[in-house]
Amino acid sequence: MATFARPENALKRAEELINVGQKQEALEALHSFITSRRYRAWTRTHEKIMFKYVELCVDMRRGRHAKDGLIQYRGICQQVNITSLEEVIKHFMQLATEKAELARNQAQALEEALDVDDLEADKRPEDLLLSFVSGEKGKDRSDRELVTPWFKFLWETYRSVLEILRNNSRLEALYAMTAHRAFQFCKQYKRTTEFRRLCEIIRNHLANLNKYRDQRDRPDLTAPESLQLYLDTRFEQLKVATELELWQEAFRSIEDIHGLMCMVKKTPKSSLMVVYYSKLSEIFWMSSNHLYHAYAWLKLFSLQKSFNKNLNHKDLQMIASSAVLAALSVTPYDRSYGASHLELGNEKGRSLKVADLIAFDVESKPENREVLSRSSLLLDLVAKGVMNCVTQEVKDLYHILEHEFLPLHLALQVQPLLTKVSKTGGKLASASSVPEVQLSQYVPSLEKLAALRLLQRVSQVYQTMTIENLSKIIPFFDFPMVEKISVDAVKNNFLAMKVDYRKGAIFFGNKSLESEGLQDHLSTLAESLSKSRVMIYPPGKRSPKLGETLSELVEVVEKEHKRLLARKSIIEKRKEEQERQLLEMEREEEAKRLKIQKITEEAEQKRLATEFEQMKHQRIRREIEERELEEAQALLQEAEKRSKKKGKKPVLEGEKITKQTLMDLALSEQLREKQEMEKKLQKLAKTMDYLERAKREEAAPLIEAAFQKRLEDEKDHHEREQQREIEVSRQRHAGDLEEKRRLGRILDNKNIFQERVLNRRSAEHDRLRQEREQMITNIIQARKEEREAKRKMIYFLRTEEERQRRLREEEEARKLEEMERRKKEEAERKAKLDEIAEKQRQRERELEEKERQRREEILGRSAAVPPRTDISATHPVEAPPTAAAPAPAPAAGKYVPRFKRGAAEGGQAPPPATDRWSSASRMDDPTPQQGDRWRDDRRPAGPGGARTWQSSREQERRR
Repeated sequence: MATFARPENALKRAEELINVGQKQEALEALHSFITSRRYRAWTRTHEKIMFKYVELCVDMRRGRHAKDGLIQYRGICQQVNITSLEEVIKHFMQLATEKAELARNQAQALEEALDVDDLEADKRPEDLLLSFVSGEKGKDRSDRELVTPWFKFLWETYRSVLEILRNNSRLEALYAMTAHRAFQFCKQYKRTTEFRRLCEIIRNHLANLNKYRDQRDRPDLTAPESLQLYLDTRFEQLKVATELELWQEAFRSIEDIHGLMCMVKKTPKSSLMVVYYSKLSEIFWMSSNHLYHAYAWLKLFSLQKSFNKNLNHKDLQMIASSAVLAALSVTPYDRSYGASHLELGNEKGRSLKVADLIAFDVESKPENREVLSRSSLLLDLVAKGVMNCVTQEVKDLYHILEHEFLPLHLALQVQPLLTKVSKTGGKLASASSVPEVQLSQYVPSLEKLAALRLLQRVSQVYQTMTIENLSKIIPFFDFPMVEKISVDAVKNNFLAMKVDYRKGAIFFGNKSLESEGLQDHLSTLAESLSKSRVMIYPPGKRSPKLGETLSELVEVVEKEHKRLLARKSIIEKRKEEQERQLLEMEREEEAKRLKIQKITEEAEQKRLATEFEQMKHQRIRREIEERELEEAQALLQEAEKRSKKKGKKPVLEGEKITKQTLMDLALSEQLREKQEMEKKLQKLAKTMDYLERAKREEAAPLIEAAFQKRLEDEKDHHEREQQREIEVSRQRHAGDLEEKRRLGRILDNKNIFQERVLNRRSAEHDRLRQEREQMITNIIQARKEEREAKRKMIYFLRTEEERQRRLREEEEARKLEEMERRKKEEAERKAKLDEIAEKQRQRERELEEKERQRREEILGRSAAVPPRTDISATHPVEAPPTAAAPAPAPAAGKYVPRFKRGAAEGGQAPPPATDRWSSASRMDDPTPQQGDRWRDDRRPAGPGGARTWQSSREQERRR
């Protein structure tokens, strides 16, 4: 990474590289400067460097470098000069926009240049072949080569800027401006996919802003300026979404606006609410939700009438007419849904959600939600005075369709009114947010409503009517369309009618009979036939067989039904297994393809990185060599100039000159010049010391004379000032005495007034003191009563706590006593067990002692038979007298191995085998030692008394 002494050097270096065509190296140099920690203090040069940096990024379309540099620059100037970051970002977006516009103009110019009659005269054969093979036109290729890369870069620019500014409270205006420019970009070039992504990005920014509220520079949504900027951004998003006809995204924008207002608990201005409801009415109309559309128009009418002071009577009449026609366009029956609780719950939740959006209730309380229905909407239209503002045609149409009973002439009266309504509409002058109202869009829905009302009126008068007569009295539609409308009405329990094509007639009936009779028609027929059969053929002996047959038939049906269900489940499982296998195969193939692609990309990246590093090293080495050569030439020229000035011969004339030689000569020359300069300075300092000492010696008498003169002048001045002050004091004292004599005349009046004021204040003070004492007495009494009540309450609570504590202690004592009793029983049981075990061990020890005594007697009798010499031969040989003192003997009856016993007795190896059978050592001590007791008892000498430890154990087992 390149290092620079000053920021100006980095800018100068970048300009030099740009002048020689090395933009990549210049960009890398500026990037290393911006990301370095050595240059974190902001200066005006940093701003110039950032301008040059973003220009390079735009020229080379390096969006990631630009984003990284702007993030680093934000950290540099965040606390010092945030407007600098704003200027840099504006310049960055301006450059990207200009490049995109230039590419678009070039593509248009290229398209116009290629728009000729003779293609062969203007195109090469290769271009013609490419166009026929690829199927692309010239405009598509030019857009893909010229326009698309710059549009991608511009889109990436907007995204990067929004990401940088998303949590900066000082740049909220720039964030809003960037969002607006991004919306206009999507609108101008019809970029629907990018618009959806942009809306999602802004939505995520707001969610993160609300989630991480403890950030330092986080925007405050409760501030009016910040809230207004965020609202303007959301409303611009809503407008662009409706203009691009992205109705789903527009509805999500409506939800964003409502959620933002619910977050800050504040309702927007009336001008914004007019835009809100106008766009909401468009969304509901495009989604065929006529009820919600009508409610939005009603809200829009109320807002325009209340807050728009420039609204004239004609525009208000058009808005009211649109609201009434939208309400009439709603179907006069509610849609019926299935019996599924999930479906009903989803519909209810959707209705409540839409009701919140229409009512714009930021509190969202359930009791404040109004029920959305056609009947309540019509009542609101009448109650809010909408019917008084509509045109006469709309008013007549409303009365005919909703109140008048005209079975045969309803369509004839409605048709001319619909013709007049379809011609009404146009632009509104005073309603800025509702630029145009066209009432003709409601004509199809009103014709459908007229047909439904006519069928409803006819069904109340007639029971039967021919298809031909019905077609005559409904001139709006042909009979198939009327049939479709009637089927939907019958399905939702609005009408009850049947069509018989064989007779060419229509049968009307009431809804209750239709719903009940047709529902149970087959069961009623079966019961009637069963009764008739019983009357003709009385039940006899064959009835049981019939019952058996029916029961067998039910079993067969059940078995067949189960078999079909099992077959269906098997088929579904096979389908699922096949689909799963196909998905696994596709997933494996995709994984293999991605793996191969990843390996190829990694290899390519490694190759490119290696080549880039090699080129970079070569370039650095070449630059170092060139710089060394330039430095050597500069040193040579400087040495020649110095030698010419001093009249010396050229440096190393006629010899081979190198950089090291020149540097050595320059250093020696600099050292010599430095020494000469030091000598000159020393000489000059000595001269200056002499001059300064001479000056001070000459100036000393003059300074002393000036000082004495100054003392005399100050003494005279002090005396004059003191005399003047005495005169002024005398004059002031005489004036004060005259003022005292003048004011002495009103002294009595002053005393009288003072006494009167003091008496009044004393009476007031006594009154206030008595009131205060009374108030204090009342407060003391109240506090005494309060303390008494509190003391009683505390006594009651303490008594209750004492009772509860006593109960707990009794319970704990009972549990502790129970535990002690159990421990005592357990200890007694354990003691009994220990006593039994001890008795058992005592008996075992007695038995072992008896067995041991018996064995000793037996061994003693067997040992008495052989001569004494043989017995002594079996004992071990004692240690020699010169050995160390023996260790204490082991306990009686405990076996100790030979090698351990020997080591314990002498600390040395046992004596050789020949000495063990020697009788000389045995004659000194004929009695066996305690350590040899086991060997004496278990291995007696003599032919008749030989017995091993193994034989004694076997004998014991036999006994």
